[in-house]
Amino acid sequence: MAVDNELWSAIGDPTRREMLDLLLASGGGTATSLSDRLPVTRQAVAKHLAVLERIGLVHATTSGRERVYTVDEDQLARAVAQLSTVRDAWDGRLQRIKRMAEVIQKTRKRT
Repeated sequence: MAVDNELWSAIGDPTRREMLDLLLASGGGTATSLSDRLPVTRQAVAKHLAVLERIGLVHATTSGRERVYTVDEDQLARAVAQLSTVRDAWDGRLQRIKRMAEVIQKTRKRT
């Protein structure tokens, strides 16, 4: 599975991660409701939501004058799967480094 750099760039921002947490916990929200719970302006929240919407992590529906955002759980699951793939690759690399260090240590003890 290839890593989607655009997706991870969006998730890499702490404010956007907090927004995703809030949306997941509440089942959805508006730019106004999110800005009430975050240390950023409504305009900043709207810009962050636009990024998340562009990559498909959130979807908006119109309710009166507001747009209600919800997390796309399939896209979030794809991000989690990518993270698991990266974790597994790094676990393998770290295990190889550990084995090399152990060989070096044994070799030094013999001399």
